[in-house]
Amino acid sequence: MSSQPLSLATAMEERRRGPRADVDEPAYISSHGSSTRCRVVNISAEGAAIDVPDPVFVPARFQLMTENDRVVRDCRIVWTKQNRIGVIFE
Repeated sequence: MSSQPLSLATAMEERRRGPRADVDEPAYISSHGSSTRCRVVNISAEGAAIDVPDPVFVPARFQLMTENDRVVRDCRIVWTKQNRIGVIFE
């Protein structure tokens, strides 16, 4: 059998410092007194991938609070692809 080429997701994972855990967790993006619901797709100690309603309205820096554990993290966007953003925790 022939081997499959690396997918974009696999290539992205190889650049990460640590492994990310796949999750499907509701969360909130908060900035300047307003908040927006979002969904954390995967997470690590260094960052996360988040599905958002419209990335145009998400500021470059914001706070992310996961609904289940109520942990608040300061985030900075490092990439955007359609309605998904990648952030690092600061």
